Amino acid sequence: MLLEIDHLMVRYEKAVLINDISLGVDNGELVSLVGPNGAGKSTTLRAITGLVAWEKELKRRSTEGDIFLEGMVTFNGERIDQVPAHEIVRRGLVLCPERRRPFRELTVLENLWAGAYLGKSKTKSEENLNKVYDLFPVLKDRSKQISGTLSGGEQQMLAIGRALMSEPKLLCIDEPSTGLSPLMRQEVFDKIMQLKGMGITILLVEQEVSTVFKMTNRNYVLSSGKIIAQGSGEELLENEIIRKTYLGL
Repeated sequence: MLLEIDHLMVRYEKAVLINDISLGVDNGELVSLVGPNGAGKSTTLRAITGLVAWEKELKRRSTEGDIFLEGMVTFNGERIDQVPAHEIVRRGLVLCPERRRPFRELTVLENLWAGAYLGKSKTKSEENLNKVYDLFPVLKDRSKQISGTLSGGEQQMLAIGRALMSEPKLLCIDEPSTGLSPLMRQEVFDKIMQLKGMGITILLVEQEVSTVFKMTNRNYVLSSGKIIAQGSGEELLENEIIRKTYLGL
């Protein structure tokens, strides 16, 4: 497995946000993490990409307000729990965050270059920029435009493009369809499938399960911080309880 999460637990004060979950993503796969709002999907992505600080010894601290994490995360054969977020990016595990979050006062091009700040060389970064422009021609057309003036769909493409500038081995994409029109939503999903076809491994958090289940190799259903089911889209849709209670289908 390229990514292995073993017995991950995240808690805030007395609330358990993630409760002992384990999952894996293999090279070349598109795997989804789905479930209702508040299930812990985004928290899981933030934990494995280093955006929530780990504690080496949980018992050392008991201050209220702290977020505590336990468990083990292995990426490309190496443990990355306890590793700083920037080093995790350097190793190739990259998060495209929920709600896109561009640097709104910067141009499209400046945003893309920001994604290359850990790049190995300017030549390689320029190659990656051209690949992003090939995938998202609109970003090239808008390269000098202030990012805060882009449409929601264009900002989502920019967020993915910025993440691609760091040459991810595994790209975590958090809720890419949020707030988009049906037409733009489908275009974003089509681009994600193109990324898969390019050999990029993807862990996708998404609400639009009826579309996602047609795209993925495997899926994990998360509810109240626990994985309550896993399997292919067809397998999960055959489970009436999962379909109606957790997926809203």
